[in-house]
Amino acid sequence: MMRGTVKLAAALALPLVLGGCVSASEYAAKNAGFSSVEAKTAEATGKQTVWVQNQQQAQVVSDRVKTLMAKKAIDVETAVQVALLNNKGLQAAYADLGDSAADAWQSTMLVNPTVSVGLTGIGTPGLEAFKSVEGMIANNILALATRDRNIAIADTGFRRAQLNAALRTLQLASDTRRAWINAVAAWETVAQLNQAQAAADAASELAQELGKSGALTKEGQAREHVFSAELAGQTAKARLEARLAKEELTRLMGLWGSGIDYQVPNRLPPLPKGMMKRDLIEAEALQRRVDLQMAKLDLEATAKSYKLTEATRYVTDLELLTGFETERELEEGDIKRETTGQAELEFVIPIFDSGRARMR
Repeated sequence: MMRGTVKLAAALALPLVLGGCVSASEYAAKNAGFSSVEAKTAEATGKQTVWVQNQQQAQVVSDRVKTLMAKKAIDVETAVQVALLNNKGLQAAYADLGDSAADAWQSTMLVNPTVSVGLTGIGTPGLEAFKSVEGMIANNILALATRDRNIAIADTGFRRAQLNAALRTLQLASDTRRAWINAVAAWETVAQLNQAQAAADAASELAQELGKSGALTKEGQAREHVFSAELAGQTAKARLEARLAKEELTRLMGLWGSGIDYQVPNRLPPLPKGMMKRDLIEAEALQRRVDLQMAKLDLEATAKSYKLTEATRYVTDLELLTGFETERELEEGDIKRETTGQAELEFVIPIFDSGRARMR
């Protein structure tokens, strides 16, 4: 009898398993959603970004970063490219995209049915092992009814994660470009103060010699000495600020150890000869702003979640149970069997929880 039970359970479960074969190749891909992120960021920055997922890819990225940093002084484009390849915080954003893809993939799966088998009358005299066997399969009808809505909500979250990864990439590129400019400007300030310091030191020595000959008063000599000392203090402060600016650039590029032994130019590039002319730049900026697109997806996800909550306000759990029961009776020394089908419907009665809190 147990063998027949297993066969029947398998026959009842087969249509449910076949019905769950939904195509989810986009979510199941190893780099799910990253091609869209890569395309968006490449269009805006002109640089390549990589989602590192194994040791081999990490080694390839490391070798490329070493090649890019082999220059004596790195320019702004090199700094941005190194940051997009080597920044670990950006890799964390791409990992969040992978989590969202996994959640969306999971939402396409049907809920597994629950199979139960029970024996009654164990040890009944004359009936060998048991008197009756009962098998049931429980299916969550509510999960099937709301499956499309759950997939839509998960898909919205997946698309939002794509935009978030693109936004983090663009922010990193912008922050790295700004940090490079600040570092170069800081070292240029140090170079100019060094020149002024050399002139101030020469003037201080000259004032001292003129004072010895009586051609310059002590007040004039003191003024020159104080000016030289003030410049020395300003130069030391500017050198500290330049080092801090370079450390910020190093952090954004994800460098450490021997990788920090690089130089930036001590002079900013010349300004453009003319201003770039763009028509309707405000409309284009609003249309292409990634954070606004994310806000729209947040609103869309909230609306879909509200509709799902509204649909399941009163009935939060609805299950259909189907199965069979085989009874064995002993009549005139013979064992007779009788099998009957069973169907049950289980649901929650909303007496205490009417769903008002979830709706709010």
